[in-house]
Amino acid sequence: MKVNVKKLVAGAKLPVYGSPFAAGADLYAVAAEEIPAGETRLVHTGVAVELPAGTVGLVYARSGLASKRDLAPANKVGVIDCDYRGEIIVALHNHGKEGRRVAAGDRIAQLVVAPYYVCEFEEADELMPTERGTGGFGSTGKR
Repeated sequence: MKVNVKKLVAGAKLPVYGSPFAAGADLYAVAAEEIPAGETRLVHTGVAVELPAGTVGLVYARSGLASKRDLAPANKVGVIDCDYRGEIIVALHNHGKEGRRVAAGDRIAQLVVAPYYVCEFEEADELMPTERGTGGFGSTGKR
């Protein structure tokens, strides 16, 4: 699938897959940013995308950045709708106890493009029963 990407500033990098079977393409910081411990900063990528109709861009944490440097998207998963044409900006949160620096060109998140369904939500008096039923948090796999 082809996705058009527009560089909005000089020095911006297009998303790049790290391996032939990677699900997410790396997103890069276009400028340096200091992120104090326990705080969130908006990190610019300098790119905008034209996602095909019926797809969504999902912005996920990079596992190495999250586990080794305590930096992950503040909203856990960012959602880029296919009609959005603005810059991809990642709200990076520092979960650690010391400040972190993101340099221009650092990989800051990963973009997964996926199909989605638009549903027609209809009110119902009853829902079809299942074995799980109304079991909530932590209830799967227990009998």
